Amino acid sequence: MQKKNTAPRLGNAASGISSMLASLVCILVGLIVGFIVLLVLGGITLAQNGETFSFGALLKTTWEQGLKPIVQGGFFAKGNTMGMGVRMEILQAAPLIMTGLSVAFAFKTGLFNIGAAGQYTMGAFFALYSGLVLKMPWYVCLLAATVGGALWGAIPGIFKAFLNVNEVITSIMFNWISLYAVNTMIYQKGAGPMFNLKTTKTFTLKEAAPDALLPAFNFNVGGKPYFGKLFQPTIGIFLAIAVAILIWIIINKTTFGYELKACGHNKNAAKYAGIDEKKNIVLSMTIAGALAGFGAGVFYLSGSKEWEPLVSTMLPAAGFNGISVALLASSNPIGCIFSAIFISHITVGGGFMYAKLFPSEVADIISGVVIYLCAFSLLFKTGILKMMTRKRKEEVKADDSETDNSKTDDGKEADA
Repeated sequence: MQKKNTAPRLGNAASGISSMLASLVCILVGLIVGFIVLLVLGGITLAQNGETFSFGALLKTTWEQGLKPIVQGGFFAKGNTMGMGVRMEILQAAPLIMTGLSVAFAFKTGLFNIGAAGQYTMGAFFALYSGLVLKMPWYVCLLAATVGGALWGAIPGIFKAFLNVNEVITSIMFNWISLYAVNTMIYQKGAGPMFNLKTTKTFTLKEAAPDALLPAFNFNVGGKPYFGKLFQPTIGIFLAIAVAILIWIIINKTTFGYELKACGHNKNAAKYAGIDEKKNIVLSMTIAGALAGFGAGVFYLSGSKEWEPLVSTMLPAAGFNGISVALLASSNPIGCIFSAIFISHITVGGGFMYAKLFPSEVADIISGVVIYLCAFSLLFKTGILKMMTRKRKEEVKADDSETDNSKTDDGKEADA
């Protein structure tokens, strides 16, 4: 009976495991660098304040009031009263998953969607307009946010496909166009239907359009609700995870996904094979924009934040953090879930550090180091793969040796 060839399956499994381990190495090194930075900053601050301290006391303070909040994230006890910290982490992770998917999807098709921030901004406008002005229910508002992001993502795709204009250039330009266009449309010299003059923000969904709020959820721990009534997270995180799984299926299990990846690997070869590369470029950027817009809808329809047109002079951080999420996940849609949760985890934890000694920006330093190391993750992955391959070869060699010995023994018995 012939042996079943399991080499391809084993190879794919080894590649996946090595990618995961390479990402974990990047995270571990980032945390170590962050601890060293915290240690130095804490020592400098204490010395400037004229306080005497031992190195052991500094180490303890750095861990308990610096790195420990970052490691524990939203679960840090002092910041998680009535589940507030975990809620913050969940609310921030959901849009990060979506913007990470937006960038990762474009990466898979050979495009660099640096315009996720602009698509996210346009998605936020469509979501808020549908809720505050049109009084639509949350699922319609979420669909509107998706359409808004898709339209804004399609424009760089059209320029790329038909005019061969680099998508990076057009995406960056449309980022800023969307930001100031949205600010103008919301503000309208103080007379905009969404603008509240008293707060200089958009009206709160809870008061102006409660039907536009995403449904919240809670669960019991020890017979009591984990989240307080004011700190209940929304179902946005589950919607984002479902979309990530759907995108993974589209990319890896459908003909459409194969065509998109073929265009990404070699546009000319794809065209020679009969694939419409122009259509796929436009579709790729459109879908990427839709994902970013969906992320904005998930965030702003949670009711946790209003748009501030008078002070919104910077593009939403979630759009650019999506690049970090995609890089850390190696553009894997499922990996985007975990990398988004990780970045949200350390960002929220950074806000719980002892501010007099450690600035919250250290969390950004850690994530920056991790993303920088992701550029070298291929080296880590290659090294891990070599170790795994060497171990596998040794196991196969041992099995072959046992088989040969068994055959020799059978031969001797037959001769006898």
